[in-house]
Amino acid sequence: MSVEIEVGLENASRAPQVTEELLLEEAPKGLANPKTKRMLLGAGGVLLVAVTGLFFYYHNRETTDDAQVDGHITPIASKVYGRVGEVLVDDNQPVKAGEVLVKIDARDYQAALDQAKAALLLAESEARSAGVDVPRTRENVLSGTTSADAQLMEAKADLMRAQTTYEQSQTADLAWAEANVEKSLANAELAKADLARYRPLMEKGEISKQQYDAAKANADATASALRADQEKLAQAKRSVDVARAQLEAARARVEHAKAEVVSAHANVKQVSMKAADAQAKIAKVEQARAALEAAQLNLSYTEITAPVNGVATHKQVEPGQIVQAGQGLLVVVPLQNVWVTANFRETQLKNMKPGQKAEVQVDTYGKTFSGHVDSIAGATGSVLSLLPPENATGNFVKVVQRIPVKIVLDPIPSEKAVLRPGMNVDATVLTD
Repeated sequence: MSVEIEVGLENASRAPQVTEELLLEEAPKGLANPKTKRMLLGAGGVLLVAVTGLFFYYHNRETTDDAQVDGHITPIASKVYGRVGEVLVDDNQPVKAGEVLVKIDARDYQAALDQAKAALLLAESEARSAGVDVPRTRENVLSGTTSADAQLMEAKADLMRAQTTYEQSQTADLAWAEANVEKSLANAELAKADLARYRPLMEKGEISKQQYDAAKANADATASALRADQEKLAQAKRSVDVARAQLEAARARVEHAKAEVVSAHANVKQVSMKAADAQAKIAKVEQARAALEAAQLNLSYTEITAPVNGVATHKQVEPGQIVQAGQGLLVVVPLQNVWVTANFRETQLKNMKPGQKAEVQVDTYGKTFSGHVDSIAGATGSVLSLLPPENATGNFVKVVQRIPVKIVLDPIPSEKAVLRPGMNVDATVLTD
C-alpha cells in the first residue's frame, strides 16, 4: 500500500484537494494462503486425534447386534391324571417357590392312599405271623426228629429182643420139649411093654397082683407124662410161631420207625420253606410300603407348586379341565436369573475368552449394563440347529458362521430395569 501527496506543507491550505490512492496487493489463493494452511493443519490434527482415539477405543472391542436375553424358562406340567379343581394364579403373576399354582381333585388319590395303607397293615400282619411260624416249625421239626430217632432206637431194641426170643424158642425150648417127648415116649413104650409082659405072668400066678398093678400104674404114668410132654412140645412150637410173629412185628416197627425218621428229617425242609415264606412276606411288606409311598407321592402331585421364584405366564389351564400326566399347564420364568446370548462372527473370537468384561445395551431401555463373558459355545449355531448343513453334498458355500457366547450380567436393581428372555440387545466384549 502507498500514498502519494503532491502538495507541499507550505501550500497545504491552498492546494487543491486530491483523493488518496490506495494500492492493495492481491491475496494468495489455495494452499499458498497461510490461513488455509493453518485451517488444514488444525483439521488434520483434530482428525488424527479422533482417529487415534477411535482406534484405541475400538481396537479391543468386539460388538454384535445379534444378541438376546436368555433365561431359565420352567414349564409347569401335571404329573397325574385328573380334573382341575382350582387355578390359584393369573397370567403374568409373580409367584414364589413352593406356592401352589393349580389343585387337582384329590379324592381318587386319597382313596388309593387309604387302600395302600390297609394293604401295608395286612402285609405286616402276615409277615409277623410268618415270622412266628418259623421258630415254631423249627421246634416241631426238631421234636419230631428226636422222637422219630428215639422210636427207631426202641424199635431196634424190640427187634433184638424178639430175635433173641425167637432164637431161644426155636432152639433151646423147642429142642428141650422134643427131647422130653422122646424121653417120655421111650418111657411109655417101656412101661407098656412091661405091662404086656406082666399080664401073662399074673395070669399064671408067677407074679402078684400088686406087681401087675404097679406095672400098670407105671404104664399109665408114662403115658400121661408122654401126653404132657407132647403138649409142651406143641406149646413150644406155638411159642416159636408167636416169637416168629413178634420178630416180624418188631422188624415192621423198625421199618416204620426208619420211615418216620426219614419223614422227620424231610420235615426239616419245612423250616426252610417257612423261612422262605417269611422272607416273601417281608418282601410283600416292602412292596406294600413302596406302593404306599407311591400313593402318597401321587396325592402330593395333586397340588402343583412353583419350583422357583418368577413370573407365571402362558397359562393354559382352567378349573374343571381334565388334564393328562405330562400335560403343560403354564410357564414360570425366573426374571432374577437371566443372561445374554450373543452370536459373534467366528472372525471375532480370536482374542475372546471367558472372564473378559462385556457391555450390553438393551433396546427396551436404551441403557448399557455391564457384565462378563461366562463361556463360549462348543459349536456354531448352524451345527446346533435342528437341521444342520450337510457340506458333503457338494453344495458348499463359505459363509461366516456365528458362535453363541454367554454373557452374565452384573446384578441389576429391579427398579432400574427388568430384563426378560427374548429381548434384543447389542453386546460388546472388551478383549484386552
